[in-house]
This record gives sequence, structure tokens and C-alpha cells, in this order.
Amino acid sequence: MVTMLILILLPVAFLLPPRAGAGEIIGGKEAKPHSRPYMAHLAIQHRGDSYICGGLLVSENFVLTAAHCNGDKITVTLGVHNIREREESQQKISVRHRIPHRQYNETTLYNDIMLLELAEKATLNRWVDTIALPRTNERVEAGAMCSVAGWGCTRRGSKSISAKLREVDVVVMPDDTCLKNPNVQYHIYNSSIMMCVGDPKTSKDSWEGDSGGPLVCGETAQGIVSWGPPTPPGVYVKVSIFIPWIQATMRRLQP
Repeated sequence: MVTMLILILLPVAFLLPPRAGAGEIIGGKEAKPHSRPYMAHLAIQHRGDSYICGGLLVSENFVLTAAHCNGDKITVTLGVHNIREREESQQKISVRHRIPHRQYNETTLYNDIMLLELAEKATLNRWVDTIALPRTNERVEAGAMCSVAGWGCTRRGSKSISAKLREVDVVVMPDDTCLKNPNVQYHIYNSSIMMCVGDPKTSKDSWEGDSGGPLVCGETAQGIVSWGPPTPPGVYVKVSIFIPWIQATMRRLQP
């Protein structure tokens, strides 16, 4: 969220992009190891600094994440549960091409989506697998219960990220929850390309370090952690709007 998910989540601060920026799951629990084989851990180097983001494997050689998770060098680790251990399931792959959306705006975080072409194909197995994307313009109704996961911060105000993958269930809110929210940060909310997620009455949310990770509804990645204030709701990229761009970009780069 504008301060959200990478390591730090500050919409434009970018050392740790805002929830887009950095952080960890708030109010959640440790995920069952390898129950989310599509999760990608991104280690990002940018101007001498380091931070993390999440991502999702959408094909053997492409990971989808947030554009604010860009950097000078990105290393993707798949099949990981504990980022501080060398698990036999892990596949560490460098990124050949970083392709942020051509209309990404780092001030408003509009079109906060990016494809990463891996330098080599991932080996799909019981620890590493792809996740389905929605149909073009598919809608998720308010009230739908979805989930988000990441290695970001687990407490607001803390810069300590989680070693193990954590997850939390979050509810999709009506757009007006963000559009008419008195918090001034939401003035950039755009319902055509963003989703408002997380009940303000709860403390369940993604946070710094979780940026770029998927919002999963059913078995489909409907959103990407983008930005938000320290409390819910958070703002997610509406993936269904970008399906034509995703498909065209992947076709263009396929060998």
C-alpha cells in the first residue's frame, strides 16, 4: 500500500517501496510450508541498498510483481518457505529482463505491475508451480474472502521481516471504502485499476516487504500488493485489467 509492501512500503520512497514497499503480513499466521508453490521471493539491489518483495510465478520463465519492486538487480527464489535456510526445494534464478508497465507512474502508483523474465526456466514440481490468472476484466465482488502471503514485516513500526512465509485472509471491500476514506493517502485510489482490500475494523493486512505478492481469491491471482497506509484497507493492482498486456509482453519475449 502506498507505504506498503516491499520492505518498507512508501509509495515513492523506494528503498523499500511502499507496501509497496517492504514488510510482512499483519494479523496472520505462518503458512503451511510449500502450500503456495507459486510464491516468489525477490531480493532486490537498488542504488547500493537492498530490500525484498514478493511475486507470483505465472509461467516457467515469468514472474509477475509490482512495478515499484524494480531495481538494478533482482534475484528470484522459488520453492522457498524459510528464506534463512537452504531448503532442497529452493530454485534461485536471476532475472534477464525487467518489464514494468510502460504507463507505470511512481508518484500515483498507477499501473503498478511488472513482469520479470527469468534467465532460465523454473523446474515445475511439488514445491514450484504456476498460479492461474483471471480472465480479462473479470470482477471480484465486494465481500469476497481472499488471502495474501509474504515475508514482510509482521508488526507496524518494525523493520524486521519474517524468515518464514506468512499468510492472512482478507476481505475485498467496496471501492467507496477507499474512495471516500478520510485518510488523504487514498486520494490517488483509482477503482478502474485498483482493488480496495481489508476490513478497517480488523488488523489483518499486508505490509512492508509484502509488495508484489498475489491476492489469491479461490485459486486465482486477482490482485498484487501495491500500497496503503499502516492500517487496512490496502490497495492492490487489479490484475484482470492487465491480462492483455501480460499476454502480449510474454509472447513478445518468448524465444
